[in-house]
Amino acid sequence: MKLWQGRLAADTDELAARLNRSLDFDSRLAPVDVAGSIAWTQALSKAGVLTEDEEQEIIQGLESVLEEIQQNTFEFLDSDEDIHTAVERGLTEKIGSLGGKLHTGRSRNDQVATDFRLWVKEALLRIDSMVLNLQKTLTQLAEVNHEVIMPGYTHLQQAQPVLLSHWFLSHLWPLQRDRMRLAFVFQETDVMPLGSAALAGTAYPIDRESLASALKFKQPSPNSMDAVSDRDFAVDFVYNAAVLGTHLSRLAEQLILFSSREFGYFELDDAYATGSSIMPQKKNPDMLEIVRSKTGQFNGHLITLLTMLKALPSVYDKDLQEDKPAVFACYDTLTLILPVMNGLLSTLKINQDNIKDALDPALMATDLADDLVKKGVPFREAYGAVAKAVRKAADLQTPLNELPLHHWQELHPAFDQNLYTVINPESAVTKRAVFGGTAPDSVKEQISLAKKCIMKVNQDQQ
Repeated sequence: MKLWQGRLAADTDELAARLNRSLDFDSRLAPVDVAGSIAWTQALSKAGVLTEDEEQEIIQGLESVLEEIQQNTFEFLDSDEDIHTAVERGLTEKIGSLGGKLHTGRSRNDQVATDFRLWVKEALLRIDSMVLNLQKTLTQLAEVNHEVIMPGYTHLQQAQPVLLSHWFLSHLWPLQRDRMRLAFVFQETDVMPLGSAALAGTAYPIDRESLASALKFKQPSPNSMDAVSDRDFAVDFVYNAAVLGTHLSRLAEQLILFSSREFGYFELDDAYATGSSIMPQKKNPDMLEIVRSKTGQFNGHLITLLTMLKALPSVYDKDLQEDKPAVFACYDTLTLILPVMNGLLSTLKINQDNIKDALDPALMATDLADDLVKKGVPFREAYGAVAKAVRKAADLQTPLNELPLHHWQELHPAFDQNLYTVINPESAVTKRAVFGGTAPDSVKEQISLAKKCIMKVNQDQQ
């Protein structure tokens, strides 16, 4: 018999029962469902609803049910609508009618909201740990490749020289913002709905502060109606997955580009590449392409949740059953692609010679303009003179650093022999010595700061 069977006499239509059933996806909540039920049992005992012997028997029964579920020996039935129903049924089969006392003063509304929050808290910590590992790998790559200068790009056109370490760190800081958002969601999720019952609060003298502490929640929810319907934490979880996915996608895109033959800056390890079924020479970045594509799925799950919630009245509605598939799917995807990205970066081969050969002397055009500014030439005038020199070199099909001096001086009399020393990538990066710049000392400072920042977020989560 279903938990709600008393009011209805007719059996549920078979297809309707399949539509109503959520066990297929919420069965993963079993550990937190049992944890919540054990804490509730203890609270009922403290409130005088259960005797100490009843408390112990129920707890032992719950632990036995969970052990069977984890060992795949528990038999789920078609009548088990969800994991909560299955656990309670299994408990009653083990200890008899005493199992029926477990649900005293509790509703599936506050039960599932509590279970879901417990699960999300654990999920957030696992994801944070994986992002931290990725940050550590990026930091290590920055340290190892600190002396390598690469072309920096805007609009996918060579712009100015930067340290390769600076480029790696440019992908670390978005991940840091992701972790800060994950930490916020953790705090938002760390509120216990249990004791709110269906909507009005439990009628039994439950110490909710003590119950929250037992379940390692920071605090109990202040409003029972809001507590059973609030899914902001689920939306924020999926939103953060979408933003994190976007950052991973951008990194994947650049890795794809820079590992192509046309660039040749990087080479993927064979463990993170695939071949072609028809072209024997191919080495394809399929893993990166899949990472890039997953962003669309994250975005779709976010729209699903927002659309589901947009017109719901307050308190619980069955629509909220559909919150978990979106969150679970995002979690499953992140916990797959994050380790893959970390492994791929950990084994990435850096082709320093190719990177050096790609440095176009025109990358130092801004430095040439700045050199004229130091001689008293207004920047816009200096900019125009250098731009004409770049065009002249292109017309003559000669590199900018090989353009004869007389051509420079025809364009502006302030140009002198010193300009050839300015067209130097080492000099160009060294000049960018501001905080956050690409100068070697600035990047060393940035690496030190990154190490402190990424560990601070990790400590705050403990």
